[in-house]
Amino acid sequence: MDYKALGLVAGIEIHQQLDTHEKLFCHCPTMLREIAEHDGEFSRYLRATVSEMGEIDRAAKEEMKSNRMFRYYSYDTTCLVENDEEPPAPVNDEALSVCLTIGKMFGMTPVPQVHTMRKLVIDGSNTSGFQRTALVAFNGALPNGGLIETICLEEEAAQRVKDEVFSLDRLGIPLIEITTSPCMHTPEEVRNTAEHIGMVLRSTGKVKRGLGTIRQDVNISIAAGARVEIKGVQDLDLIAEVVRREVQRQQSLLAIRDELVMRGAVVDAVAGVEVTALFKETTSAVLKKAKKIHAVVLKGFAGLVGREIQPERRLGSEMSDYAKKCGVGGIFHTDELPAYGVTAEEVAHLRSYMHATEPDCVILVAGASEKQATCAIGQVLTRAKLALSDKPVPEETRKMLESGSTAYMRPLPGAARMYPETDVLPVLIDEARWEAVAIPELITAKADRFVAAYGIERNYALQLAASDKLPLFEQAVAEGIKPKLAVFTILSTATELRRDGVDIAKIPDQAYLATWHAVDSGKAAREAIPEIFRSIAEGSTFAEALGKLAPAVSREELEKIVKTIIAGRADFVQQKGMAALGPLMGVVMAEVRGSVDGKVVSELLKKEIAAATSPKTP
Repeated sequence: MDYKALGLVAGIEIHQQLDTHEKLFCHCPTMLREIAEHDGEFSRYLRATVSEMGEIDRAAKEEMKSNRMFRYYSYDTTCLVENDEEPPAPVNDEALSVCLTIGKMFGMTPVPQVHTMRKLVIDGSNTSGFQRTALVAFNGALPNGGLIETICLEEEAAQRVKDEVFSLDRLGIPLIEITTSPCMHTPEEVRNTAEHIGMVLRSTGKVKRGLGTIRQDVNISIAAGARVEIKGVQDLDLIAEVVRREVQRQQSLLAIRDELVMRGAVVDAVAGVEVTALFKETTSAVLKKAKKIHAVVLKGFAGLVGREIQPERRLGSEMSDYAKKCGVGGIFHTDELPAYGVTAEEVAHLRSYMHATEPDCVILVAGASEKQATCAIGQVLTRAKLALSDKPVPEETRKMLESGSTAYMRPLPGAARMYPETDVLPVLIDEARWEAVAIPELITAKADRFVAAYGIERNYALQLAASDKLPLFEQAVAEGIKPKLAVFTILSTATELRRDGVDIAKIPDQAYLATWHAVDSGKAAREAIPEIFRSIAEGSTFAEALGKLAPAVSREELEKIVKTIIAGRADFVQQKGMAALGPLMGVVMAEVRGSVDGKVVSELLKKEIAAATSPKTP
């Protein structure tokens, strides 16, 4: 696609958990728990409140269409603050300091007073019905010339277990929110910007690592479309694909609108019609269990409701997303019927009953009650009217699906979403505190230093600089360990062992250091490192792991072993010559069980093979 011609504009919001000792507004630890460890639970309904402007936020109104009861799991590491049964403590100063550090790294300006606000959220992810957030700094710089508009410090949401069940162990972990300007114009630029920001965050050494600790929200629009926020992109490599697919979706919706207009399509203002009786003999499991079935005719929509707008997504999927807000499982439409147990005869009867002509599409919703079915068909009509309007791409918040396509969540929030938090006092950021903030070395600069100082390949240097084992590497070098040995062990050997199912988290740093010193002193061969680590991971001490190897072999003993092996394979050696080196290396190393350096074995083998294959003088 020609993204410049399409007028692609994108910005990102990055949410990163901070690695602090305590949560943002209480003294609970920032540790995640196993669901089975929860020792209590409670239930709650959440409803939107009117803002200071006398309005209810439009996104909250959408969430209120489903009157859901949420369940929460609590732990011995959570408290009454997470339950929303006790006022919050003052802002975690450690977390605020990390935000100030990151702000200074981007060249930002701190706010003189940090005021906590409430952000209305009633999707169940916060027991209070709002998320606490505070602006910390603004106006920073990006490498592409764009801006970091704001840095906010906020509390992490509760973790969804399933459906309306949430776990409170994650709620309240300090979270930094970094918002950029809409300064990106290609999918690759969005990815590269997110990667740069992530690198800066990791350079602090104060952010959590692992899946789920960082999430990217991407704001995307094209010239003829509208701004759409896509939530929760966790995989950096998927960001560019998400942008590409959203551009495709907006283009497809614009094309569908143009075709609807050309056809003279109409969306009547009337509500749906009850058609429950038409399906009293149906074999469709969904329709059979429904208390009420409603239908509506979309005139001129035939073939377009089923048209793909993204991979695995159609205009009908968008209508279904809207209907689901009323609690139904989705919709049926005649672009896809007969299917799902609905017969051709039932479709013909339905079209006749609804007076639908060939260019028309009929939508069906199956509800558990009259209220639910009426709500769902109303949502379908709302989405259909948008498809035919001057703005066929609605401003929305969407969630990312596994493939990179997206689904509707709710409308974009408005100004009524935010209001002051009265339970948390503001924090002053004076000049002295700002001046005292130290800027850590960037990962990229550190990698450059490693390349220059130790001759490490840049790719390895970048991985090392970002690794949580960096302090171990620096200690090893300080103790005289060869840098390349330490790097290879940390980045290659440990990774291979992890892939083989070895729990390398059970190998303490002191075991790494002891192993390297054993290799350096000749007590163990480099090739023995994997076996030593395996043994330690299984519960052995370093001394026990080292003792399980073959006893140290002297030079004389090694020469005898090599000569014996070559003599026993004389014909093979004569036939292959020096090509026998590789196979014989494996035999010798198995015999000495990693207690001798491979280079020494190779040198002796070459010498003895040469002697065995050289012409004998008479």
